[in-house]
Amino acid sequence: MKITNDVIIVDPNNKQLGVYDKIRAHQEGLLHRAFSIFIFNHKNETLLQKRALQKYHSGGLWGNTVCSHPKPNEDILKSIERRMIEEVGFSTNVSEVFSFIYKSEYENNMTEHEFDHVFVGSYDKNPNLNPSEASDYRWVNIDYLKSDLLKSPEKYTSWLKIIFENEEYLEKITNYQSKVV
Repeated sequence: MKITNDVIIVDPNNKQLGVYDKIRAHQEGLLHRAFSIFIFNHKNETLLQKRALQKYHSGGLWGNTVCSHPKPNEDILKSIERRMIEEVGFSTNVSEVFSFIYKSEYENNMTEHEFDHVFVGSYDKNPNLNPSEASDYRWVNIDYLKSDLLKSPEKYTSWLKIIFENEEYLEKITNYQSKVV
């Protein structure tokens, strides 16, 4: 399989329109397919990762367990398994709980404009971080995270803040989370 840095460009209904270079898609703010994964342990804590400083945007910010883009012609669950292993050193079963579209602009002229599929799963061991992807991790409970997002929003990625600011999204994660732990 040819290694590419392409993302899947979609319309607002998630219909694939084509593929495009990842960096150019972010420079041009094109809507593309993505996924966000929330992993919970048996203590009902979710695993956060601190993005590596050298990431093309949001370096040094805390985000959910894994965020990435499926590759063209790759099943999204295969993409998730691949990216979990690449970023946090493990994979586990996940289930999709909802999807949403968001757009965030960054100071470096990058724009995240994603049709984001949100998945939840469970795992009880600590990750083995890939330092080119993440510099740190922590397990936190949802109430603490909600509070810290309000107190120190500058420490977190835009997509994590968007998810936690929306009660419907948060309820879907926490309802499903209670079933998997």
